[in-house]
Amino acid sequence: MSNEIREPKQRRSIETKKKILYAGYKLFSEEGYYSTNTAAIAKEAGVSTGIVYGYFKDKRDILLEVLDIYITEAFRPILNFFEDVTPPFDLGKLVKEIIDEAINIHKKYAKIHEALHSLTATDDAVQRQFINSEDKISELFGQKLLAAGLPQDNLTEKIHLAMNLVQSFAHEYVYDKHEYIDYAAMRGIVCDIIENLFERK
Repeated sequence: MSNEIREPKQRRSIETKKKILYAGYKLFSEEGYYSTNTAAIAKEAGVSTGIVYGYFKDKRDILLEVLDIYITEAFRPILNFFEDVTPPFDLGKLVKEIIDEAINIHKKYAKIHEALHSLTATDDAVQRQFINSEDKISELFGQKLLAAGLPQDNLTEKIHLAMNLVQSFAHEYVYDKHEYIDYAAMRGIVCDIIENLFERK
């Protein structure tokens, strides 16, 4: 008979669940998903293994909630750039700021990024969660840009392309670091492409 998973309502229970999640986050980052087991997560959180199973079905259940935390924390700084954007605004300046923040995010979350993204090829739920998050973020970007006075044909497609360009550049800049690439020049090219993309109606 499987354990009944409880959704915490009291403050102490909520804090216990958070401790378990952040223990999983830390160990997945440092040791990788497959090298981490539930007992190690329990030890890191300072609780018994039985307590862990009171809140989560298994290690994968923890993983999916850790993924939510990662996505929320990683994309919040980018979304914050749009909070004060009002027409007219400097698109070029905004693009540069977003690219620089994407680089900072890739540096800050390098370990957990690697651990989680490595699972997208083998775990459909992880892949779907990343795609669903991209969809929500694209929609939010669209709402912010429209509210800031940037109406566009094919806005969704342009946002998706721009997000992929920024992600690809940040990934290249932080993780790959090819010696033959002038990254300052590449950053300028990415900025120009995105600006031109949104200047076309």
